[in-house]
Amino acid sequence: MKKFKHLVIGGIQHKIFNVVLLTAVLIVAAFSLITFYQYRQLAKLSEDTNGRQQEAIRGISEETMQTVIREGLQSETSLQASIADEMFNDVQNQVDVLADSAEALLSSPEAHDAYPVYPPRAQDAGKTMPQLVWEEGVDPSETRISARVELLGNMVPQMITMWDNVDHLNTCLVALPEGVLIMVDNCPEVKVREDGSVTNIPVRYRPWYTGAAGSRKMYFSDIEKDTFSDRIGIVCSRPVYIDGKLAAVVGADLFLDELEKAIEDSVKPGRFSVILNQDGHVIISPVTDGVFKVQTSVFAKDLRLSSEKELAAYVTDTLNGEADVRLATIGGKEYYLSGAAIPTTGWAVLSVVDREQSEESVQAMLQEHSAIQTEAALTYRASMSNSQKTLILLLSLIVFVVISNAWILGRRIVHPLEAMTKQVGGLSSENRQFLMEDTYRTGDEVEALAECFADISAKTIQYVEEVKRVTGEKERIGAELSMATNIQESQLPHIFPPYPERKEFDLFASMTPAREVGGDFYDFFLVDPNHLCMVIADVSGKGIPAALFMMISRIMIKTRIQSGETPGEALEHVNQQLLEGNEAGMFVTVWLAVFDIRTGDGLAVNAGHEHPALRRSGGDYELVKYRHSPAVAAIEDIPFRQHSFHMNPGDSLFVYTDGVPEATDRENVLFGTDRMLAALNRRSDAAPKETLEDVMDGILDFTEDAEQFDDITMLCFSYYGPEGKRS
Repeated sequence: MKKFKHLVIGGIQHKIFNVVLLTAVLIVAAFSLITFYQYRQLAKLSEDTNGRQQEAIRGISEETMQTVIREGLQSETSLQASIADEMFNDVQNQVDVLADSAEALLSSPEAHDAYPVYPPRAQDAGKTMPQLVWEEGVDPSETRISARVELLGNMVPQMITMWDNVDHLNTCLVALPEGVLIMVDNCPEVKVREDGSVTNIPVRYRPWYTGAAGSRKMYFSDIEKDTFSDRIGIVCSRPVYIDGKLAAVVGADLFLDELEKAIEDSVKPGRFSVILNQDGHVIISPVTDGVFKVQTSVFAKDLRLSSEKELAAYVTDTLNGEADVRLATIGGKEYYLSGAAIPTTGWAVLSVVDREQSEESVQAMLQEHSAIQTEAALTYRASMSNSQKTLILLLSLIVFVVISNAWILGRRIVHPLEAMTKQVGGLSSENRQFLMEDTYRTGDEVEALAECFADISAKTIQYVEEVKRVTGEKERIGAELSMATNIQESQLPHIFPPYPERKEFDLFASMTPAREVGGDFYDFFLVDPNHLCMVIADVSGKGIPAALFMMISRIMIKTRIQSGETPGEALEHVNQQLLEGNEAGMFVTVWLAVFDIRTGDGLAVNAGHEHPALRRSGGDYELVKYRHSPAVAAIEDIPFRQHSFHMNPGDSLFVYTDGVPEATDRENVLFGTDRMLAALNRRSDAAPKETLEDVMDGILDFTEDAEQFDDITMLCFSYYGPEGKRS
């Protein structure tokens, strides 16, 4: 043994020192190894957890985003198409009214006075007035031409009323085969040359004239620039034939400024909408290059024949009425496509959304999540490295403190990490939240790491809750629409037979809405013990607005009839009431009749509705055609023409809305009145309920799985006479 100052080398004190030192070194080494192992395990667990969270977020986000895009995009596109179709349908109905008036005048010219129409004058600028223009080489003063012009001049007040009440109209037109044209607008000055002469217009060569005359039916021209301005529009025209010869072409020039502006307003980052015509040409578009660029009719390309096969197939399906939301590759990029048909013109609205830009929010969230995880991992590693260095330094300087406190320090570091590892490992799809516990509140990097886990967990749960909230909102809207459907169904008579004690007649009616709620309605009620009132009507438009307008119209009509008014008087009052505050421009076509059960005599009004079908006893159903009155809420202060009719015992009456003849198959072919009559006459002597079932079976067999675009409403009435139905 050697003594060195107070330390004995090789003695018990030295050995104890060596044992303690060795023990301390071993403890430190063991503790360091354990800590390093726990650190590696926690880092691996953190990386695994981060990967699982990212995959879960990606899956939920992409699924939710696609659902929102598909449903929201389809709804928005359908709404755009519905608004456009309503505008075109409104103009079509107005042109129908004008054409009926022209036909009435030309069929009985001797019954009408002359109403002269003069050429335009520059000093009348800004005045709404009729103007007479003609082709080059035509003499409008020729007796035969001037007589026909003065006869059709009787339509001028009606044309002025139409021009004043329809905001998007440019001009009302009546053209004669002789090459003269009666126009109503407020810009006569543009039709006059500087020398005061009238500008000649090639009337019989304009597309709207040749198209209507050639098709012999209602015709919508392609988009053109107005002859006298640069505004774009289309012309809705209809030919008038007298004794099989073309007598006139009636039309209305419709500006599309609002539709063009709506398409421009649809442009958002990564998305836009376009309008396609029936030939697959892009006619309105906010983009200036690529396949969706608008080109003149000479250079316009039919997108149904595009080299982009997926786009061509989708455009074809959309124009055929088979629109949905699809993912298509165009120019090497993926786009969501959503289309909706415009039935009145045969056009379609097509919305295009860049998939990559639509999913940027998901990618941004994943990047932010990854950045948070990376920052947390780096912070943790840096903190652990500093802690290890500090620990080694302290152990080197004060071995005694390390030895005496090694176990306490080890427990303090390892225990919260183990608890954290256990809680993180227990996270699942049912339990996604990482909660802070007192065990983690160590005041060092362990607590910082736990707070990072808690923050990431809270943000993940918040995002999932937001997804649930959006889903719940959709379910709430669906529930409200279902309630609206139930309310609407409960308002219509639905108990059959409605009057089992009455043996003089039998009656059955049905309504099949195209959406959750419809704009059609039927009604029947006994005004008194001897008079039965029957109503069937079709409100313009679809959805909730049409349903509300329907309920108001039904209540008003029933109230008027029950107060003792005739059908014509009732509709005159209802017409004025519905026009008050009718800013939406909605109207309703109505067939209304009051039938005397004792005598078989009836009084009916047809306000722009379909022709009824009548079956005489032992015969077949045939359409009863006669001149209609305009639709209710379409024109102010008009009388409604009443028609009397008589039914013998054994006769049956069938009335319906336009959803029956206008039901279409997958090729967009109409069911039509001929097929309807064939279905009625399948069992012509059947009871009303079986008759309606035959018609509906005929519609379903014809349309197969094609989507129903309009409400289908029918009513059948069989009269058996005062003695009642014979056995």
